Amino acid sequence: MCDYSLQHLASRPAKVGDRLVSTKFTNSVTRGFTAVGDPQVAVCLLPGTELAFDEDVKYDGVFFIPRRKKDHVARFRRLDEDQPASHHDALEFPSGETVLATRLRPDQHATVLQLPAHERLARAEPTPEDVFMTVPREHPAL
Repeated sequence: MCDYSLQHLASRPAKVGDRLVSTKFTNSVTRGFTAVGDPQVAVCLLPGTELAFDEDVKYDGVFFIPRRKKDHVARFRRLDEDQPASHHDALEFPSGETVLATRLRPDQHATVLQLPAHERLARAEPTPEDVFMTVPREHPAL
């Protein structure tokens, strides 16, 4: 998903292996992600998407004091969805700490490691093994 304030931008869903860069969007106070080399299109992440950052994650803390997370892996989350006029997009780190995507410092690179399980299953083509596994147990061949 893309945050509410990015609805006026062109966007596309993230894919496994995408190289992303954190960005401050033109004519917006919101920060988010674009694909490396395509700064005009926001890349939208689904909750549960896992990212690996190239370096320590830098973000603006309280009073915009620069902060840094030593964790390089984070999972995308949506926060406070019951508050329509607030930012919802966030990253959750292994420590359990969350950082709003709009607080990320620009020009940080990350790779999409995996999409949420329900998204991977929806996109996957069934394999012969999957078809075999769906045969009922009472089938005569079993």
